[in-house]
Amino acid sequence: MSKARLIITAITIEHCTQAEAARRYGVSPGWVSKLMARYVAEGESALEPRSRAPKHGPTRISATTIALIMQLRTQLLERGLDAGAHTIAWHLTHHHNVTVAPATIWRHLRTAGLIEPQPQKRPRSSYIRFEAALPNETWQADFTHWPLSNGTDSEILSFIDDHSRYALSVTAHHRVTGPIVRTVFAQTTAEHGIPASTLTDNGMVFTTRLSGGRGQNVFEHDLARLGIQQKNGHPYHPQTQGKVERLQQTMKKWLTHRPRPHDLLELQLLLDAFTDEYNHRRPHRALERTTPAAAYAARPKATPNRSESEQRARVRTDTIDNHGRITLRHAGRLHHIGLGRTLARTRVIVLIDGLEIRVVHRSTGELIRELTLDTTRDYQPQQPRNPRT
Repeated sequence: MSKARLIITAITIEHCTQAEAARRYGVSPGWVSKLMARYVAEGESALEPRSRAPKHGPTRISATTIALIMQLRTQLLERGLDAGAHTIAWHLTHHHNVTVAPATIWRHLRTAGLIEPQPQKRPRSSYIRFEAALPNETWQADFTHWPLSNGTDSEILSFIDDHSRYALSVTAHHRVTGPIVRTVFAQTTAEHGIPASTLTDNGMVFTTRLSGGRGQNVFEHDLARLGIQQKNGHPYHPQTQGKVERLQQTMKKWLTHRPRPHDLLELQLLLDAFTDEYNHRRPHRALERTTPAAAYAARPKATPNRSESEQRARVRTDTIDNHGRITLRHAGRLHHIGLGRTLARTRVIVLIDGLEIRVVHRSTGELIRELTLDTTRDYQPQQPRNPRT
């Protein structure tokens, strides 16, 4: 017999007072009073167990928002784009002015049967990630295969910037050869500048170092002539070129959702559309949900003339303090740079080239302030003071 029924029996049949029943069964008098009120109003149903779940969820998202999540999931998948919880959260914030936590989105997708948990997958936190500090510090390159509608094979050559994941060049060919790599590389450097280094696998179109030959191929010759450092991954370890490998995976997923091209011209048109989407409109999780184009344009470009240590010395991450300032040291002296209290606690990237200082928003890539450091003053105000007349 439940405690509630025992208390009701003691009061209605044994004629105990509510206070006596509360003492006998170790409950509060207030709870006994509420129980009796429910019993008088509802009868025997008042003795049934009741759920303790809250009747209202202040953080529960609306049915309209849930439907929008499902719609975005479907639309992104149909376009061959990433449709994970973080991407959907970004689209909700930027395109629908709705803020929902990725964990909440993931939970509703799982409840709807649209995703399955995969606990066997290796967690992201276990990976050791390497990233160039500046655009053009390292370019990764690789090629992959894609069949045309008539059954013939084609090959897609890709160059990607290691720092920003910006797709520098994605081109279609019947077969990628050494001269083609040389030509595409020359076209890419003419458009984006000369990189400080390249990173590729050990394919013969990129290097002859494992072929037993003593000479260089045309790509290696051009790199040496331009002073570009050539780096190659370990054999059978594609993770070294993980960024270009990931680009190719994303590209193939996107191509799968389009009609199979009949020839190289149609394939190239598709690749141009993909590259535009990837660089300018697709938020990248590794870039704090900004686009590769914004990340590529946010910092000055590295060149072969500067060593890697010199390039890294020019980049510093910081957080604007509560007074709207950042502090840096020059020639042993601290200088405070005013950026405005409205930007307090904003994470920024500080680019230092001698006395030339640029402060860039870490998430959006927006230039916050550019100045020449006045070494005679400890504080660099937001606006230069007007000279006295």
